[in-house]
Amino acid sequence: MNAIEETYDAIVVGAGHAGCEAALALARMGQETIIFTVSMDSVAMMPCNPNVGGSSKGHLVREIDALGGEMGKNIDRTYIQSKMLNQSKGPAVHSLRAQADKAEYTRRMRMTMENTEHLTLRQAEVAELIFDDAENTAIDKEKIDVFQGEHPIQVKGIRTKSGATYYAKCVVLCTGVYLNARCIYGDVVNHTGPNGLSAATYLSGSMEKAGIPLRRFKTGTPARIDKRSIDFSKMEEQFGDEKIVPFSFTNTEEDIKREQISCWLTYTNETTHTIIRNNIDRSPLFSGAIEGTGPRYCPSIEDKVMKFADKDRHQVFVEPEGEFTNEMYIGGMSSSLPEDVQYAMYRSVPGLEHAKIVRNAYAIEYDCISALLLKPSLEFKDVDGLFSAGQMNGSSGYEEAAAQGLMAGINAARKLQGKEPIVLDRSQAYIGVLIDDLVTKKTKEPYRMMTSRAEYRLLLRQDNADLRLTEIGYEIGLIPDERYAHFTKKRELIEEEVARLNETMVGANQRIQKFLEEHDSTTLKTAASLADLIKRPELSYEMIAPIDDARSAIYEKDAKVWNGPFAPEIMEQINIELKYDGYIKRQRSQVEHFKKLEKKRIPADICYEDVHNLRKEAIQKLSEVRPKNIGQASRISGVSPADISVLMIYLKA
Repeated sequence: MNAIEETYDAIVVGAGHAGCEAALALARMGQETIIFTVSMDSVAMMPCNPNVGGSSKGHLVREIDALGGEMGKNIDRTYIQSKMLNQSKGPAVHSLRAQADKAEYTRRMRMTMENTEHLTLRQAEVAELIFDDAENTAIDKEKIDVFQGEHPIQVKGIRTKSGATYYAKCVVLCTGVYLNARCIYGDVVNHTGPNGLSAATYLSGSMEKAGIPLRRFKTGTPARIDKRSIDFSKMEEQFGDEKIVPFSFTNTEEDIKREQISCWLTYTNETTHTIIRNNIDRSPLFSGAIEGTGPRYCPSIEDKVMKFADKDRHQVFVEPEGEFTNEMYIGGMSSSLPEDVQYAMYRSVPGLEHAKIVRNAYAIEYDCISALLLKPSLEFKDVDGLFSAGQMNGSSGYEEAAAQGLMAGINAARKLQGKEPIVLDRSQAYIGVLIDDLVTKKTKEPYRMMTSRAEYRLLLRQDNADLRLTEIGYEIGLIPDERYAHFTKKRELIEEEVARLNETMVGANQRIQKFLEEHDSTTLKTAASLADLIKRPELSYEMIAPIDDARSAIYEKDAKVWNGPFAPEIMEQINIELKYDGYIKRQRSQVEHFKKLEKKRIPADICYEDVHNLRKEAIQKLSEVRPKNIGQASRISGVSPADISVLMIYLKA
């Protein structure tokens, strides 16, 4: 039989959130790219929660946008409720979260991809990876745990289930939860991907044949319930924010503001917990029917009840799946219990007494890799041209997947261009923290991003993601000239205004003292800068406009205008830069020390067995991860500060 053969610059396998960002980055950087998906209906699909962003995840989305990715723009156009989390805390942990219209999110992302030059979409199951030497691709099995062969093999393309062959110099794996996937609730086992879509049943075997070790992880999702069967009068209504903050730096509030749809809050109770405990032996999570390791920070309801027996209730968030559907997502109650138990436990929750299930809750387990197999660029250490991103790497979440997909796509394009990869470090971005954790630390469960994982989170705020990363996005070709010009103007305005406020002094005259007294602020004994006044907790850049001569004329002309000629996001940066000046300087000093360790390179061919006085555990861990520098080595679990000292002495010698 004649078989189809085509050639591209790059191939992306999987069109979830990682695959979409990877393919768009490659195509926008000029590479002829084809992306494969098991179903066109799964493009940018949200198989679980109907939202984007949230604590720390909102940071990732804004960083994706600052680099030129698509997720932020897409959710801005398809949200049905928007909320800024943690507003009672400092700006470092403020995180934007938006409820999505799931169907519209998918439709718009697919439309964007279908209209992107150099990008081809193809529905087909990828069954095999093709290498430069198809007869000799397996790596020495003794090295599988380390996966560190001396002569990397080269990926050449893929072959589909139908036998069609597609050649490319770079392949990006973004298979999500589809590899050998099976969905489970009670005794029911469906060998499918999420939402009943086909699983990818052949690619795992091809990877293992090539010597790439796989492992099993699992995640889960709650039931979807018909809105008409819910009594919302027994629940607490949850509204969106009146002031809308866009995810994308290309949008303003006026561009995207719309009428929002409410979410609802209710709680489990002792009856719910008793039903779960009485049927726990029927849960595949506890019976051993599920082999994969689940996410610690997104547990099922049966996990919560069994592990937190002292809790008499758990929050349940009832969230719409979209504007034109009656399906409601029951957040906080993911489960793999049998169908009859699901009905009993959901109906024990206030407001859900007459609930009608549209889709059962289920657990899904799937094949993935250990990201220790990857370089910080997300390219396999021992397969030249093969990249991996998203849940394939042992992470969880749409945002973590999209961030990895963007970086894998960028670095695949850079490889094709003959350029060095872009590797963001831990002081530059949450994306840097995410990828460094994955490729350095041995994650034993699906990895979730959290603000606590970032050492320099005061510098890595969501509000300044553009100031940190837009320059990089422009240099690699993902930020257009017009957007870059707007960004540079914003940066100049902030720098000039902060400098002016530091240099502008006000005296202890009657006008100033009266203003301070009116705002319950300590009066002046000597002259002070406007910047010093803004640093006071009770004052802000907006509030001091009446005593700022450069802005007071505007204030006097129109009493409603205190803020001057700047956009809200510029004023926000001015306030933060001044109010947190001391903390920011301290963290920047810490970053300088961090950078010194990152610059101390470790030779790729080092033999850790030759480093005298290294502990055996350190030798094993260092040999497994093969860190690029001393900074990365210091973050490996099982490598102590004493081991690092020994290693530095050895390298110096």
